[in-house]
Amino acid sequence: MAIDLGLLLGNKNPPLIGLDISTSGVKLVELADAGKNEYRLERFASEPLPRGAVVDGNIENIEQVSEAVRRVCKKSGTRARHVAIGMPPASVITKKIVLPAGLSEDELEVQVESEANQYIPFALEEVSLDFDVIGLAPNSPDDVEVLIAATRKEKVEDRVAVVEAAGLKPLVMDIESYAARAAIDRVTAQLPKGGQGQIVALFQIGAQATHVSVLLDGQTIYEREQPFGGNQLTQDIVRAYGMTFEEAETKKRAGDLPEGYQQELLEPFLDNAALEVTRAIQFFFTSTPFTHIDQIFLAGGCANIPGLVEMVAERTKISTSVVSPFKGMQLGSNLREKQLRAEAPAFLVACGLAMRRFD
Repeated sequence: MAIDLGLLLGNKNPPLIGLDISTSGVKLVELADAGKNEYRLERFASEPLPRGAVVDGNIENIEQVSEAVRRVCKKSGTRARHVAIGMPPASVITKKIVLPAGLSEDELEVQVESEANQYIPFALEEVSLDFDVIGLAPNSPDDVEVLIAATRKEKVEDRVAVVEAAGLKPLVMDIESYAARAAIDRVTAQLPKGGQGQIVALFQIGAQATHVSVLLDGQTIYEREQPFGGNQLTQDIVRAYGMTFEEAETKKRAGDLPEGYQQELLEPFLDNAALEVTRAIQFFFTSTPFTHIDQIFLAGGCANIPGLVEMVAERTKISTSVVSPFKGMQLGSNLREKQLRAEAPAFLVACGLAMRRFD
């Protein structure tokens, strides 16, 4: 079975959970409509994955991942069965093309397929292909801009298999970076003047990689991925204290490490992280016409490490804060605010996926 890489959700009535499957774990978010374009966060939960279950965005062990999905659903208490899942940006080829306005859906499909052949290095029967009409083409009122998204069928089928094995039904598949952008757009809209004209840099620091997006007025103007993540600190702990990777990860999260940890391991890691951010910003300046950034947002599992925000702000001389995708949302009655504050930055993609319910 193939599932469209749909940026659109046909029926917005059924409850829908956003499910983010990453290298380190599975994260779930369920939102409800609170009226007046407001959301209520009903449920959120995460569940770690064994090492090697997901590698570089590829699902290597369907059974382990579907078991984690089952556990995260149980832990959250959700009854929703419909799911929005994400694909890693590196697995998806996207391209904007311009086509004549006024084509029927079938005509669009034919045109998209013939255009896609130029950009996709695989046979079309090997890929899941989808497209979305973005709007009128700039400077050309007779044309429309169309976004094409394509990925290998097997990558889609692996994610579908995981979700179905956990007893869920995949309704929407999106690109993780697009889901994160949907979530961040909500947050930037709460900046002064609704964030208009503000250049915002989003750093999602994951277990293995840091995804960098620079946004201006809801559009991505720059994107790159850097091979730097929280696993580096975990590996340092493994080497320094002779622990297993799992033990080191648990103790890192709990802050339960020997006395010299902060000075010997944590501070050099923070220093390195701030250097990666500074380097990414320099790349942005040298490869685009832009010369400044107004705001840095840190997200991902590492964003809340004590001292990171301050160090990045000091190095870059740019206003820096940890981002919560749930900022300004109403909260369901069973949610613990302290836990939410600590974990929210890691839920950007899951939150953006859950927002697909309201498209």
